[in-house]
Amino acid sequence: MPNEGNHTRSRANNKQKNGKPKSPRKSTVKATKKAKKNGMPLWKKIIFGIFALGIIGLASGAGLFFYYVSSAPELTEEKLAGPAASVILGPDGEEIKTIGGSEQARTVVTAEEIPQVLKDAIVSIEDQRFYDHKGVDPIRILGALFANLQQGGISQGGSTITQQLIKLSFFSTSSEDQTLERKAQEAWMSMQLEREYTKDEILAFYINKVYMSNNVYGMGTAAEYFFGKSITDVTLAEAATLAGMPQAPSLYDPINNSEDTQARRDLVLDMMVENEKITAEESVEAKTVQIQGSILDHSGDVNTSLVIDPYIQLVIDEVKEKTGLDVYEGGLTITTNLDMDAQQRLYDIVNTYDYIEFPDDLLQTGVSMVDVNTGAIQAVIGGRNQNVQLGLNRASTLERSIGSTMKPLAVYGPAIEYLDYSTGTLVVDEAYSYSDGSEINNYDNKYKGDQTVREALVDSRNIPALKTFQEVGADNAFSFLQKLGITITNDGQEYLVESNAIGGEATPIELSAAYAAFANGGTYYEPYTVQSVTTAEGEEFTFEPNGTEAMKESTAYMITDMLKDVITEGTAKNAQISGLPQAGKTGTTNYTDEELAAVGGTNVPYAAPDAWFAGYSTSYSISVWVGYDNSKEYGNFLDYETQSLTRDIYRELMSYVSENTDYADWTLPTSVSQVSIEKYTDPIMKPGPNTPSNLIATELFVKGTEPTAISKKYGVTLLAPSGLKASYNADKDELTIEWDKYSASGIDSNAQAQFTVTAGGASEATTDTKVVIANPDKGTITISLIVKVGSSTSPASSIQLTIADPAQESSEEDDEDEDKASSDSSSSSSSSSSAENDQASSDAQGDEETNQNP
Repeated sequence: MPNEGNHTRSRANNKQKNGKPKSPRKSTVKATKKAKKNGMPLWKKIIFGIFALGIIGLASGAGLFFYYVSSAPELTEEKLAGPAASVILGPDGEEIKTIGGSEQARTVVTAEEIPQVLKDAIVSIEDQRFYDHKGVDPIRILGALFANLQQGGISQGGSTITQQLIKLSFFSTSSEDQTLERKAQEAWMSMQLEREYTKDEILAFYINKVYMSNNVYGMGTAAEYFFGKSITDVTLAEAATLAGMPQAPSLYDPINNSEDTQARRDLVLDMMVENEKITAEESVEAKTVQIQGSILDHSGDVNTSLVIDPYIQLVIDEVKEKTGLDVYEGGLTITTNLDMDAQQRLYDIVNTYDYIEFPDDLLQTGVSMVDVNTGAIQAVIGGRNQNVQLGLNRASTLERSIGSTMKPLAVYGPAIEYLDYSTGTLVVDEAYSYSDGSEINNYDNKYKGDQTVREALVDSRNIPALKTFQEVGADNAFSFLQKLGITITNDGQEYLVESNAIGGEATPIELSAAYAAFANGGTYYEPYTVQSVTTAEGEEFTFEPNGTEAMKESTAYMITDMLKDVITEGTAKNAQISGLPQAGKTGTTNYTDEELAAVGGTNVPYAAPDAWFAGYSTSYSISVWVGYDNSKEYGNFLDYETQSLTRDIYRELMSYVSENTDYADWTLPTSVSQVSIEKYTDPIMKPGPNTPSNLIATELFVKGTEPTAISKKYGVTLLAPSGLKASYNADKDELTIEWDKYSASGIDSNAQAQFTVTAGGASEATTDTKVVIANPDKGTITISLIVKVGSSTSPASSIQLTIADPAQESSEEDDEDEDKASSDSSSSSSSSSSAENDQASSDAQGDEETNQNP
């Protein structure tokens, strides 16, 4: 302990020198004075402490700064420039829409294109020392720092234009994200940016990036939208207006807030004067320009974004799927199949009351129209009264059963394709069940008995459809559907169940594309919206129609022929368009009894949750769904009248798009035969001569499967018996009549030929070829013979014979020899003549039958 040792020695020395101890008090005072003399003044210590704390603070701040910036985003030109706009064109090359990231469609301005007046206006209001600092302005930062310290957080910014650009390009502009870490990263990246780009290049990035209200991004686009001119041509007043808008685009919206916009513009002009960029006189003159009168009028613009929104959704998804490119980021030029006129008309049909009277604004719809010969999607609607972009697109995402529009696809199409069904094939509409025993009913809860396939399809009978589906088999039906672009799942697996005969899920787009294959003769074209995509670098992707054979031409034609009857005489009569050959099928879905009660539709005939119609001409295929999004909510059911809206929408759109097309009909292909049949015969037969006219129909057959047998249900035409002859035995007074044996082969295997002979007033029936009539009438008599086989009766064969009366012989004895000779001659002549006439009659009848039954 050094201090204690020194102190002891001092006291000892004092005692020896003076003989007594020195006063301790004096010693203490001297030591204190010595310490004061050798120590640092207090004020210096304070200064040193402050300096030391400053060094420590700076070191800590630097460390924290570099810690923050170590996680800063990478500085890339792609982010600075923002997503380049993608241009969407119609098939004729006309621009439909320009879109980019977050709808940031813009006209890009280069550094060389920025007019000096705009540079001066922006710098004056946003960053007066822009051309002097290195990305960060210390003076502005210190001013903002003191303000923020007073507020206890980040409430005021000292951001330069460079920092604003960094914020817009790499960070969130949300106020809660304005942290010290973010500010440090912004500053660091701003300094980096200043080292890599010129001031005008940075200003160009900024000009192209900022939001300018009204869904307009970038000052180049804003100049065109608000003033109708290129940014290179803006006036002082216009430049000041543009420069002032980015701070609060909604507030300084020149269309909707002209007064606030004008006040902001005038402030910019004042700052330009203060910054010595313009004179006071120039400012005064510019302020005389009224915002309200200088902005282009957009009040009459149609919001085409909403009109084409469902189509644009398809385009965006398809480009991504087929090319991997992002429409929002790529700067692409995309040529589409959109028929803008048809799209606008479709939008108007479902969103106004000019064409159709809708029951309420909640009723929804999904519609798709495709070109039947290419699969090109030309118009779609995703719903009614949609006020948001990229909203629910029911045309492509609807997951509802398509009801009986499934019948041509899963039942009758496969039956013709795989089993050679005719349109006249017999199906019986009767009480029936699914294989598991559960009940199936028709829409009217009635049975119609014997039906042809045509009748069952036209009247949309469920029971015949199920029976036919069972004949076809689920595997064949599934395969047929897949070839048409429809894959049905049950319990998460891809297969069909018997109830799929009358329903299954598909979208309006899928349904319109599937029916298009019936329209074009059997080729399925994958529906598509995009013809080509060209990147900013010039790389081009082209997409041709992708068609594959889905069915035989005969199948397509026979289905079409039946579906034509659905429109002319079936469930879709209100879809008729005068003079236009078209085909289609209706469809509805069902509620359970409990669901029907819950929605209040128990006593409403045919109440349903969904209604469909799929129809087509030789040019277009259109499918329509109508229903409520929440179809199980009370009141949200479709009555019969509301269900008919599907056909109304179809009719209005098809009428419009067909105005300038040929009303072409389908031509019977060589693979199909038309044959007159007797309905409800099984196997199918041609009509007999006595078939009632209401049971005779012309139906279609796959070539080579036509019927040859003639129906005998109502009888057939028989040939008259041949070889008829007669002789009279006067001694026995007997008339013997004979004829040739008659063949009933091929007429009725279960029936025997029955003959009826009439001679004068006598008549005899026999199965033999001879009869003897006793005591026949005398004189000249007519002998006739007919044959009956089953229910068929032949025409008569006849001869004449003169039989002498004995009483007359007594009175004319002298002339007996002459009379006898005369009798013999007459008999022989008459018999011969009758036989000849009979044969001629038989030949004529045979020719007639041949003509009746080709």
